[in-house]
Amino acid sequence: MQVSIACTEHNLKGREERRQAAPTSPAPGAGTGRPRFRTVALVARTMGHVGTHGAPRRERGGKHTGMVYRNLGRSGLRVSCLGLGTWVTFGSQINEETAEQLMAAAYENGINFFDTAEVYAGGKAEVVLGNIIKKKGWRRSSLVITTKIYWGGKAETERGLSRKHIIEGLSASLKRLQMDYVDVVFANRPDPNTPMEEIVRAMSHLISKGRAMYWGTSRWSVAEIMEAYSVARQFNLIPPVCEQAEYNLFHRDKVELQLPELYHKIGIGAITWSPLACGLLTGKYDHRIPEDSRASLKGYQWLKEKVLSEEGKRQQGRLKELQSITERLECTMSQLAIAWCLHNEGVSSVLLGATKVEQLIENLGAIQVLPKLTAALLAEMDNILGNKPAGRKESRP
Repeated sequence: MQVSIACTEHNLKGREERRQAAPTSPAPGAGTGRPRFRTVALVARTMGHVGTHGAPRRERGGKHTGMVYRNLGRSGLRVSCLGLGTWVTFGSQINEETAEQLMAAAYENGINFFDTAEVYAGGKAEVVLGNIIKKKGWRRSSLVITTKIYWGGKAETERGLSRKHIIEGLSASLKRLQMDYVDVVFANRPDPNTPMEEIVRAMSHLISKGRAMYWGTSRWSVAEIMEAYSVARQFNLIPPVCEQAEYNLFHRDKVELQLPELYHKIGIGAITWSPLACGLLTGKYDHRIPEDSRASLKGYQWLKEKVLSEEGKRQQGRLKELQSITERLECTMSQLAIAWCLHNEGVSSVLLGATKVEQLIENLGAIQVLPKLTAALLAEMDNILGNKPAGRKESRP
């Protein structure tokens, strides 16, 4: 805890009057230019030793919305524990009016984190996001905007993580977003054709020029993230602060087995996506494909095949067993699945996707479910799912 005691105009005046009434000799060695007044800062550490390893997660709730805010990894950036992603939806699945309604509902409920990418809808997602923020007149300083760089165009030089594309790609993204900077720029996948030093230097350049505040990775392996961190330390550059990774009840290994080591050793936080496994965890797929579902859309044949596969049928069977838990907690399956993701200590924020305001509001209810997830209940869920990664470390209380 940090406590700052600042001198007000009233007590400063009182101190001056008392000083004049009872003058004292200056202390030996005191200079004539010594400031008359100063702010006194007292720092009280009430949580024990907080070092670079094993630091407790700092969490604070919104005063009016119930939203919870967490640090992005070990950085000082505070992000809402639930963010709004634009993949599939903005510029593609929904119109700009619906996108505006979703963003307004998110913002009003305490979400400050909005994620997009240069590849989403061929850049249209960034355009829609930027248009809405400009129209709403929201303070840029109140928002955390992130975008991802890798697939920027058809030309050979318009994709990958070369210094050229990282710098030009973000410049193009900023024009579409109508912004001077993003808070986090992500490398949207590893690039085996570009030396790691070149990637880290390019990301550090963007930050030094004020075009980004931080940088992170998406779908990188632990070894690749560690290499980036080592290169940054070796050449006095800026290391990544977070990794974007898929995480849900059906997809657990990376976030639960691999990323915790990075979180505790070098402070890499996790931004997770697909908490509902592309809708599989909503309960709407019961060996069938609803007409308004994502699996019915063009380009999602893989999801349709997954739903109708033998593994998909087994997964839907496990979801039915989890219904008893949702009934006890008086929540929906979606809320339980999202709250379960939030329970992981290394997760800074979970990205939500939505096509309707009602859907988003329902998913935000996961924050109220989170405190109800006891150790016994989590163990019960593990037994039902039967997919707890071997060797997983239990979360700290």
